[in-house]
Amino acid sequence: MPEKLERLSARIRACRICIETPKARPLPHEPRPVFQATSTAKLLIAGQAPGTRVHSSGRPFTDPSGVRLRQWLGMDETLFYDERHVAIVPMGFCFPGQNDKGADLPPRPECAPAWRARLLSHLKAVELILCLGRPAQLWHLGELAAGDLTTTVRNWRQGHVLRPRVLPLPHPSWRNNAWLKKNPWFAEEFLPVLRQEIAALFPAQGSS
Repeated sequence: MPEKLERLSARIRACRICIETPKARPLPHEPRPVFQATSTAKLLIAGQAPGTRVHSSGRPFTDPSGVRLRQWLGMDETLFYDERHVAIVPMGFCFPGQNDKGADLPPRPECAPAWRARLLSHLKAVELILCLGRPAQLWHLGELAAGDLTTTVRNWRQGHVLRPRVLPLPHPSWRNNAWLKKNPWFAEEFLPVLRQEIAALFPAQGSS
């Protein structure tokens, strides 16, 4: 019998594999898995991994990246954090630490293989998946992902053939400001389509 979502979520929140059985150097701090997921969610946001502020708050996207993401979506905080409607499942559930230059490390290699497929198997109501960054795009688009992030985002229409539909985005981090400036088509052409998709998913929930 498949494991119930509530039990699975509890096991993920108690996970310590990145310390106890790591595939690389052990996590340098106490794990704190951060995600939200229920079986009724229609939107899945697939990010990379929590940053320092999210690790501290224990709530997804409580940082400037979250502010920008909600602006991209035309969505207020009430809907964004309503787990009945929105699932937020990053590629790595815990803050992975930082490198010598202060940049966040990639998602932990243990996390997605251990938990992701099992958790996503419970999200059967999802109609649209937003992939923020390269790791999520490779996972959800597979062979449809191009050789680089920019081309993958430009070819966003390919994800519409999948079920659920998949839209690739750059990560909303401030570190991508240069990318956004270099690719004005993203704001001019892509974001209006994205907001239309969100409005169609939640016509009565008051996305702004």
